[in-house]
Amino acid sequence: MAVAIIRILNNSLTMKFIIGDVLIIIFILFITRLPQSFSTTEAIQPSLTRLDSKRSSPSVQESAAKAVLGRFLPTHLHSFHFKIVSKDVCGGQGCFLIENYDGPTENGPEILIKGTTAVEIASGLHWYIKYFCGAHVSWDKTGGVQLASVPKPGSLPLVKDSGVLIQRPVPWNYYQNVVTSSYSYVWWDWERWEKEIDWMALQGINLPLAFSGQEAIWQKVFMGFNISMEDLNDFFGGPAFLAWARMGNLHTWGGPLSKNWLKQQLVLQKKILSRMLELGMTPVLPSFSGNVPAALKTIFPTANITRLGDWNTVDSDPRWCSTYLLNPSDPLFVEIGEAFIKMQIKAMSNGDKDAVWLMQGWLFYSDSTFWKPPQMKALLHSVPVGKMIVLDLFADVKPIWATSSQFYGTPYVWCLLHNFGGNIEMYGTLDAISSGPVDARISKNSTMVGVGMCMEGIEQNPVVYEFMSEMAFRKEKVPVLEWLKTYTHRRYGKSVQQIKEAWAILYHTVYNCTDGIADHNIDFIVKFPDWDPSINFGSRPSKLNSMHTFRSRTRSRRFSFQERSSDLPQAHLWYSTHEVVNALKLFLAAGNDLAGSLTYRYDLVDLTRQVLSKLANQVYLDAINAFRRKDVKALNIHSQKFIQLIKDIDVLLASDDNFLLGTWLESAKLLAENPSEMRQYEWNARTQVTMWFDTTPTNQSKLHDHANKFWSGLLEGYYLPRASSYFSYLFKSLEKNESFKLVEWRKQWISFSNKWQAGLELYPVKAQGNFLTIAKALFDKYLS
Repeated sequence: MAVAIIRILNNSLTMKFIIGDVLIIIFILFITRLPQSFSTTEAIQPSLTRLDSKRSSPSVQESAAKAVLGRFLPTHLHSFHFKIVSKDVCGGQGCFLIENYDGPTENGPEILIKGTTAVEIASGLHWYIKYFCGAHVSWDKTGGVQLASVPKPGSLPLVKDSGVLIQRPVPWNYYQNVVTSSYSYVWWDWERWEKEIDWMALQGINLPLAFSGQEAIWQKVFMGFNISMEDLNDFFGGPAFLAWARMGNLHTWGGPLSKNWLKQQLVLQKKILSRMLELGMTPVLPSFSGNVPAALKTIFPTANITRLGDWNTVDSDPRWCSTYLLNPSDPLFVEIGEAFIKMQIKAMSNGDKDAVWLMQGWLFYSDSTFWKPPQMKALLHSVPVGKMIVLDLFADVKPIWATSSQFYGTPYVWCLLHNFGGNIEMYGTLDAISSGPVDARISKNSTMVGVGMCMEGIEQNPVVYEFMSEMAFRKEKVPVLEWLKTYTHRRYGKSVQQIKEAWAILYHTVYNCTDGIADHNIDFIVKFPDWDPSINFGSRPSKLNSMHTFRSRTRSRRFSFQERSSDLPQAHLWYSTHEVVNALKLFLAAGNDLAGSLTYRYDLVDLTRQVLSKLANQVYLDAINAFRRKDVKALNIHSQKFIQLIKDIDVLLASDDNFLLGTWLESAKLLAENPSEMRQYEWNARTQVTMWFDTTPTNQSKLHDHANKFWSGLLEGYYLPRASSYFSYLFKSLEKNESFKLVEWRKQWISFSNKWQAGLELYPVKAQGNFLTIAKALFDKYLS
């Protein structure tokens, strides 16, 4: 089985590991040991050769590709013929070839697509329907596919006689982040996973993370070391928090895991792996990180086990934090690690002992004060060349390869991170996506061996992910504006002038962030400031907590509203809001032409939400300035406007199936097999997108709103009561001429939040209202 195995090391007290919440990922590609003197190309070639020899047979892969076609475009199941070819046909690289079918075509194949794997064949199919048929592929939650432009069978457009040959400039296309499994995939069943794997294949992804089901393996392994199920209940996190339990950030929170969950997820993982392998992918599997149950220290008192420090709990609460890490130099580390690999192989398929270590390079960015050249070299050179690959995880914003001499000769993958927390925010760096991977690959002494997408949450900003996926097959920089013209035509099924003009604006504004700030959405509706506005923002008792650092921008830019005092909270804004309002106006003008398009509906709702959320940031600051002036009338006007914006945005989001809280909650409950599990799963789902972690009666979680979402139901049911109660305390402060009762407000709000997280009220799972009518009305109300 051509798989990869991941290992995560986290929160060590020694320089061998990482301090803080940074992590290292290691995966295994099963290659032979390589000498240090090899060049990068020579070093990775044995890996590629070995993987090729272990892939599913050509007939299996051709059938798997055909099955993708059958699910994706069933009307054209007989219009295409697929064939696996060797890399020799492609100049030694992965590739796909699109040719006219040479043979009888009546009611039969019209187009022949060849590829070195089934993934390449699926990529070729995607390329053909995009650039020859004008079709579009998107996640269902971002509008779905647009296939109306594909001609009927028997009428497919021909390619040139010589055909189309597209080669991969680098061999690997990596996908997922270790936390995507919790932010996006946690409640998925096989039906949803099957769609995602099809999407991966169409996008050319050949190195996907496969993180499901590992707790069932760990259960069997640790029980072999006399760890009881009770001990494991204190070790595993709950379903929506498993990613952080796996990294040793927390334990127990949201748990325990039921027998049903363990069994269900293992069965799901087997299906995921089977499908990935049939398609010729190299799935990435977990391995041992050193993260162990507390009971192991009692059972093995002489083992070198360190208790780690706090990770974002309110009061260093040991019930949830301070996990245990087994030192890799301890013989027990090897023993447990081997036991896990053997158990995983026994549960799934055959494995291999040789490995390449893949390290997630986030630490070089997040802890850059420590990781200077000597430390980086020591870590990277501790493994022979060809035995380690680094994910340059945040290369779209902070490329490490450019400042580290190509990771000091270590092969790496250029990655797009893009999304934090699964937040819904229109944001992107399209120019960086166009140029970054190309600049890295053609740079002197380049050690780049792949591209990747490592977003924390998916199903947002579809333009970013389609563009980035194409870069796996692009050898040169892409003219972004020209690409967007074809993208919009494909996405909406027709060419509309207002849409072209709107996207030209969005390209230069929303999708051209160059300030270097990690875009974790802190718009005030969804991440409400927890502070006393009567005192200086920088000295308030509880700062706006985030897992990422944000800084105010000082360079000038054009706003449609006035600049604010620097001691006020600042939401991330990198573009002219006035220009984006104009883009929205153009989008609305195209409504008569595109009202029936689901992709247009998604984009219009998202863009209207984006514009109104930025307006709400301004309105909030207007309210705070009124409070500081002790202007009760102005405070009333601005606070009521902020409240009304929340209500109106909720109505807007309710008009599209893809912005509903109810969908998230119901998907969690559907996985449950009894009432107890149903309550637990719903609590997990509600808590992750709101308070996230532990509280005290007077202190919010340090990670509150970290996974915030602009979802209908969440705005009306959660964010609205919070803002209303906060403003009511501001009014009381002015009316009674007394200080703002921050602690009392927190006490009331946290109590409400705890009740909401444990609540069972139902939220809609189907859209309500006419999205175009609502969007036009809101534009007239707030922006005209």
